Amino acid sequence: MNIRYKANKLEKQLTELKEVKKRFGVNAKRVAQRMDDIRAAPNLQTLCNIQQANCHPLTGDRNGQWAVDISANHRLLFEIDQDPIPLKEDGSIDRILVTDVKIITHEDYH
Repeated sequence: MNIRYKANKLEKQLTELKEVKKRFGVNAKRVAQRMDDIRAAPNLQTLCNIQQANCHPLTGDRNGQWAVDISANHRLLFEIDQDPIPLKEDGSIDRILVTDVKIITHEDYH
């Protein structure tokens, strides 16, 4: 997929090996793996099919955001970065047509 980042600092934390290790420590390999998963997936449906990523939509005050697992409590959050967002006839997101995301943060939201 095509990836954009909410901020340059966030991009650096997630893409530069030295920064990934510094920021995430023991979870650095998992962060790198999730980033590889996102980059390699041709669309959102493929990413959702990767069991270890546990890609899922969020609800409540995070409606419109998605998450992938880094660890048991830590998540990488992103939004669909297409305008308009591809929808099916029933109004649900057409995950096969979603090819662009914007990573907005990483956090422990539990």
